[in-house]
Amino acid sequence: MAIVSSNIENSQSPKLLGKERLTDPSSLIEDLVPFERESFRPERFQDFIGQSELKEILDISVTAALSRQEALDHVLLFGPPGLGKTTMALVLARELGVNCRIASAPALERPRDIIGLLVNLKPREVLFIDEIHRLTSVAEELLYPAMEDKRLELTVGKGTTSKMRTIDLPEFTLVGATTRPAQLSSPLRDRFGLSQRFDFYNNDDLQNIVKRGAQLLKFNLSDSSSFEIAKRSRGTPRIANRLLRRIRDFATVKNQLEVVDISLVNEALKIHRVDHIGLDESDRRLLELLVNVYGGGPVGLDTLSAALGEDAATVEAVIEPFLLQIGFLKRTPRGRVVTPAGQKHLEFNK
Repeated sequence: MAIVSSNIENSQSPKLLGKERLTDPSSLIEDLVPFERESFRPERFQDFIGQSELKEILDISVTAALSRQEALDHVLLFGPPGLGKTTMALVLARELGVNCRIASAPALERPRDIIGLLVNLKPREVLFIDEIHRLTSVAEELLYPAMEDKRLELTVGKGTTSKMRTIDLPEFTLVGATTRPAQLSSPLRDRFGLSQRFDFYNNDDLQNIVKRGAQLLKFNLSDSSSFEIAKRSRGTPRIANRLLRRIRDFATVKNQLEVVDISLVNEALKIHRVDHIGLDESDRRLLELLVNVYGGGPVGLDTLSAALGEDAATVEAVIEPFLLQIGFLKRTPRGRVVTPAGQKHLEFNK
């Protein structure tokens, strides 16, 4: 199977104080390096670790589509970044035995961008659109008849001389991925036959992902080391693989690639200031500011972002989600509040 990439948006993840966060689940430049990206990604359902219920549902749909010699129903994959939505789209194409064309919604600004993708599709191919909630209204209008009736409706000319032209399209499967399903328009969401959520991974699945990554990177990890990396990965495979690469760098410099033990893992991650549950310097700065300066809160978002020297959108979208997920932070009508668990963690790490 060939992977056809088109209109990929090469945008970096949010940065904090000019630094890329090691524990940011969004893609960093290093996550796009071709040889590591392709080697880290599984190619079949059996190689995809975790998300067992989601895999079972998709496997049944793929098997049924192949037996009927039809295109798979359109699939919507949603959930937090870094959990494997793009990887699953590539797995689906591999299982179906077809090409996968990859696009990013923000790059599909003009009608001709989406038209070019659709008219070049081959029968039963997979078209993957990342961050599909960011499609323009014009692009969505073009997708509706394409998804439902396998046709493209174009207006040719202007004014009184304009005419409608219809182009028939082959059967295809649109796989849309989004981190914000609530922002999808209802007409677009209703046209997906399958809608599946990605959940955060447990430590056992992450440990298996780390072990697989270590094998691909050709170095040895002890069981305790792989589990320690899993614990600090915030339930996200992308972060696990990123931590793994930093530990490999450290082990290479220390000439300890034969067996990377837990003491070396702890030493490497201490340098990067990633603590035993995956909090980094930015997470702790926010908690410390709330506790030491504002007595634990409540504090408004604008006040908090000004004190941190970050814009409010970055604080809300990049720093806060994991702290909310693990119960260290609460959003209230009056502002942000540190929970007792968050205060206890700060005291433990003094």
